[in-house]
Amino acid sequence: MNEGQMKIGINGLGRIGKLCVWHHVGRRYFSEIVVNIGRQAGTGLADVAHYLERDSTYGSLHAFLHGHSAAPVIEAMDEKAGTMMIDGIPVRILRSARNPQAIDWKANDVSLVVDTTGQFLDPTLPADHAKGSARGHLESGAEKVVVSAPFKIKQEGAQMPEDAITTVMGINANDYDPRRHRIISNASCTTTCLAHMMKPLLNAFGAKRILSASMATVHAATGSQQVLDRLPKSGKTDLRKNRSILNNIILTSTGAAKALRLVIPEMEHIGFIAESVRVPVSAGSLIILVLGIQESPSEKPINRHMINDVYEQAAQLDPNNYLQYTEKQNVSGDILGDPRAAAVIEGDETHTRTADLTLDLASIPGFSKAVLDSLPDTVVRAPVTQAVIYGWYDNEMASYVNMLGDRTVSIAEHM
Repeated sequence: MNEGQMKIGINGLGRIGKLCVWHHVGRRYFSEIVVNIGRQAGTGLADVAHYLERDSTYGSLHAFLHGHSAAPVIEAMDEKAGTMMIDGIPVRILRSARNPQAIDWKANDVSLVVDTTGQFLDPTLPADHAKGSARGHLESGAEKVVVSAPFKIKQEGAQMPEDAITTVMGINANDYDPRRHRIISNASCTTTCLAHMMKPLLNAFGAKRILSASMATVHAATGSQQVLDRLPKSGKTDLRKNRSILNNIILTSTGAAKALRLVIPEMEHIGFIAESVRVPVSAGSLIILVLGIQESPSEKPINRHMINDVYEQAAQLDPNNYLQYTEKQNVSGDILGDPRAAAVIEGDETHTRTADLTLDLASIPGFSKAVLDSLPDTVVRAPVTQAVIYGWYDNEMASYVNMLGDRTVSIAEHM
């Protein structure tokens, strides 16, 4: 289908859904945007427009599109039809159905849907599942569904369906097969950043030389957290998620390590630990990546300059600018909205330290006694360099939503 002839459906109007509207209004690839919120909001359509026009993190929509001297861009609101014009792009708001199966995408001529609700993440569930399913969008008229979060298969041992896939733009986007795949996960903001941090190192050193890896994401607050302390719901065991994000640094979990293996299969053989800490900022996050890399006697020793060169060259060769390298000193607010990057490597903070790793082969299972007896010494020493790399990412607009938009358009181009 040609550019400008296709409509896009967006299910949900939370943080990602709202910014998806901003992105696609500005991008002007789709002829119309159909947004399903599945309920009445405020006193009517004017309140939906008010919500779309203003944002506490990124400012006003008209300034985002045209600069601070621009006038508001939402007009021609029709309460009964649920329509408005945003900067010349028709936008229709659906306010009746929450279950994907009941959203009438077919009647609205929508064949491509982006589900931003974070609710329908199990691609194995049937379209008529009682609590709803991503497959419900297919049942109600869509041909393709892009999910703005990692898949979560609930049934133990269940396999990923043949028509579902997880991709990250610039990493494994070409694994998407338009003839086979109908439900596509765009992974998470953290997985997206992490994948672009790991891929250049894997290309440079190879998976066998990366002995260990761990990461911690210092992550901005999300809509699932509490503004003020709240009593946990029945059965909830993580009491920290009910504490005020305004007043606390909160330990939580991330599925980034698991999702990373889906987009970079080489990670399956590398021990990886991923942790997450939520902090009181509205957007802008940071990954601290720590790697143990085995030195090679035939190559130069690994140091911070070598690591930085890997990233700088990878960034220069990236045709989409998904990876960026800088030696400037940044804070989280500096990477909001711009640049449009999955990861911004802060080279000034890259650190390395090399030391010998000592192993007693006699303590390692699998070595026969005959082999050990033939060795003059069972203790071996191998030089290993520990590297610490910092990567910034805008977990909302600049990194995730822009790349979600690229994924959506790339799918539309093959429909």
